[in-house]
Amino acid sequence: MCGQFRWLAVFMVVSVGLLLAAIAWIVPPLMVLMHKAPLRFDRIVAYTIWNLPAACYLFGVWTIGQTLGDLSKGRLIQAALPPALRRVGLALGAGGVCSVFVVSNLMRLVGATKGGYFHFDVPGMTLGMIGGALFLLGRVMDQALAAQAELDEMI
Repeated sequence: MCGQFRWLAVFMVVSVGLLLAAIAWIVPPLMVLMHKAPLRFDRIVAYTIWNLPAACYLFGVWTIGQTLGDLSKGRLIQAALPPALRRVGLALGAGGVCSVFVVSNLMRLVGATKGGYFHFDVPGMTLGMIGGALFLLGRVMDQALAAQAELDEMI
């Protein structure tokens, strides 16, 4: 089932990534061609900024799929899990930080929106905290594996 999940993760990342890219970079020029209006690069930049957290989250899904694919090929879980936890943790943490702080401030900077310096995004905050916890858990697992290897050498 790990191999099947890997392909599901690939499908999700590719399909959602293409949809987000189409919304940000393909639809605006098409709308210009259809309505004969000037191309507004500020909208393209705003859509791109808006999709930054999603890109981080999709990287996390890609990492999980890659790790499960490695497990389906026979890689030991002790070797595969700690780096995967760290990468997924970084992806979720970066997505959460982008969602709460970066998107709102970059949107204000490019003039796409007005408002505060902080976007009260509870799901983004939650994912950021879970990402931090996963990152720390990956480091703890690395230390535990190192201690186990040292104890195994003593025996």
